[in-house]
Amino acid sequence: MKKKLYFPHCPGLFFPVSAQCRVETRVCFSSALRLAATFLLCMTFFVRLCGAAEEKFSLPAQPEYGGSILMGSIGEPSNLIPYLASDSASAEVAGLLYTSPLEYDKDFNIIKCAAEEWEVLEGGLFMRFRLKEGLVWQDGHPLTADDVTFTYKLMTDPKTPTAYAADFLNVKEYRQTGPLTFEVRYDAPYARAAITWMHPILPRHILEHENIASTRYARNPIGAGPFKLKSWEPGSRIVLEANDRYFKGRPYLDEVIYRIIPDSTTMFLEARAGKLDFVGLSPQQYLRQTQGEWWEKNWRKYKYLASGYTYLGLNQKSPFFKDKRVRQALSYAIDRKGIIKGALLGMGEPAFGPYKPGTWVYNTALKAYDYDPERARRLLAEAGWTMGKDGILEKDGLPFEFTILVNQGNNERIKVAVILQQMFRAVGVKVSIRTVEWAAFLKEFVDTRKFDALILAWNILDDPDIYDVWHSSAAEGHGLNFVSFCNEEVDRLLEKGRALADREQRKAIYDRFQEILHEEQPYLFLYVPYSLPMVQARFQGIQPAPAGITYNFDRWWVPRALQQ
Repeated sequence: MKKKLYFPHCPGLFFPVSAQCRVETRVCFSSALRLAATFLLCMTFFVRLCGAAEEKFSLPAQPEYGGSILMGSIGEPSNLIPYLASDSASAEVAGLLYTSPLEYDKDFNIIKCAAEEWEVLEGGLFMRFRLKEGLVWQDGHPLTADDVTFTYKLMTDPKTPTAYAADFLNVKEYRQTGPLTFEVRYDAPYARAAITWMHPILPRHILEHENIASTRYARNPIGAGPFKLKSWEPGSRIVLEANDRYFKGRPYLDEVIYRIIPDSTTMFLEARAGKLDFVGLSPQQYLRQTQGEWWEKNWRKYKYLASGYTYLGLNQKSPFFKDKRVRQALSYAIDRKGIIKGALLGMGEPAFGPYKPGTWVYNTALKAYDYDPERARRLLAEAGWTMGKDGILEKDGLPFEFTILVNQGNNERIKVAVILQQMFRAVGVKVSIRTVEWAAFLKEFVDTRKFDALILAWNILDDPDIYDVWHSSAAEGHGLNFVSFCNEEVDRLLEKGRALADREQRKAIYDRFQEILHEEQPYLFLYVPYSLPMVQARFQGIQPAPAGITYNFDRWWVPRALQQ
């Protein structure tokens, strides 16, 4: 566990995001890979254009082909087979390599992508698809319903090491009816039925006889999206080139170059030196370090409330966090507005649950965990923690000391950890902070569940179903419930919620789900940040929308006179 900054990537494909202060939602190409997490019917959207480049020539009447874009990425992809990827760096890159039957448009409406026709019949229980004719993989091999069938079978194979099988497993019957056609049947309404077919299609002719867990194509993928992999220098850069066979038409840009820079400050300095074209800014950089005529001439800045939230995840298996009174106490010990002011310079909104305020699913009846250190101390005392001689709480001879993990290079989260350290110390809890390189963060701690607490972020998307993060079945193996939260009622609610189509009925389900999370506090929800992307002014075709600015990335272009 979409990297992307937060670069959302796929409804149903969840991942923690590692990069700093950049939350983008890309909806084209392989929407199922770009739009990770759970909902966004309504996005509060603000755009600030810092100034257009001073033109010394007239823009061409039509977009022009050529040029490249240099992107900064804190994390390096671990796997470019979408369903095996658990990090946003992988999801961001893979999202440009694959396609899917359906996708989101700029307003989060579900539309056709690789599908030419799409029918929903029998009240949503039956769906029929016909793919476009002439679809091909980047190697020229035809893309057909055989590939969709292969993907479906792979995802429903219990031997496939994926956290994203649930949508496919809800299909009662899958049937390929022709070279380009397939149909699916459900035995009950399923809210995510259409979203299932927004997931990427995998190439049968490449992967059919491969061990999916160890295939070389994880680092040498064959896709059918707008770009294809050109080169990969581990620890340094990944270069994608335009796919001339892309069915929507070749992207205008020749290349997309990801430079792997595991430190956000270094990334900003590289952007200032002209060695990056697209970066996510920190609040400090956005407000104080990118002002003035030069910046307004050469860069465009954007600002909008991100579709993602940052949280402190508490390992439910840790002896410190088994008692919900302790978790509640720590939540009361947090001054969320103080964190937003101190770490984000005010560029965010407090979070108290997994859904964004202002959306239809958000439970407005829940009372926020206001900053109340006295109440925190009382709850800790009720849980049996008493003050020791050194000012640290203890219980049964065990001092209340734990470690917060933060991914290396994410200065914002490091600041948050330091602030939390001070707030918890004020109620008698001692916290250490450990920063870990992103790949090791995932492999050695998240995947193994060997941590006390960690700071991460999840994307928030259009559908409220977050089964893959909170259901107890996802607490096993490499599932996304890595804090090991298990609650029988939550399991039942999540199972029922995804089986309903009526919004009012789902609203009642997810209201109760939020009530339980609010009571149990397995996550200490912190804030929803603002997305603060910055793009070199020479790039044209950027059209801000509820989905962010990169939903039409394949239509971005650079005038030939400015191509580098």
